Parts: sequence; structure tokens; C-alpha cells
Amino acid sequence: MANSPQARKRIRQTERRTEVNRARRGRIRTFIKKVENALEAGKLDEAAVFLKEAEPEIMRGVSKGVIAKNTASRKISRLNQRLRTLKA
Repeated sequence: MANSPQARKRIRQTERRTEVNRARRGRIRTFIKKVENALEAGKLDEAAVFLKEAEPEIMRGVSKGVIAKNTASRKISRLNQRLRTLKA
């Protein structure tokens, strides 16, 4: 257990940041699932719209430090690739 006031404060701050980051990560996952579900259902126009919404949300996660830049780029790239493959 933390003994100094500073250490107690850091614990409180960490708990708050953890909640915010969890919510942000969950939001990113939700956006990705919307795209994947639309792709699986064969709704390509809908999937393209969802992908346009998901991309800034994923990159926002990068700027907030929730996910790594390469991870985000990989996710966006793979979703784009799946969409292009199904459209062709």
C-alpha cells in the first residue's frame, strides 16, 4: 500500500486513466466490429461508411497512446484490404 500522499494520488490518477483508456479501447473495438459485421453480411456500402468512421477513431487511439501506431495502421490496412477484395 502507498504510504506517501504523492503515491496515493498517483494510484488515484492511474485508476482514472485506466478507465478512460479501457473505454477508448472498447470504443475502437466496437467500430472495428461494425465494419467486420457489415463485411460478413455482404453490405459493402455500409462497410465502407463504417470504415470511414472507424479510421479516425483508431488513429485517435494512437494519438492518445492507447494503441501503437503500427497496430492501428495494420488494422486499418487489413479492413481496407478485405473491403477491396469483396468489392472486386
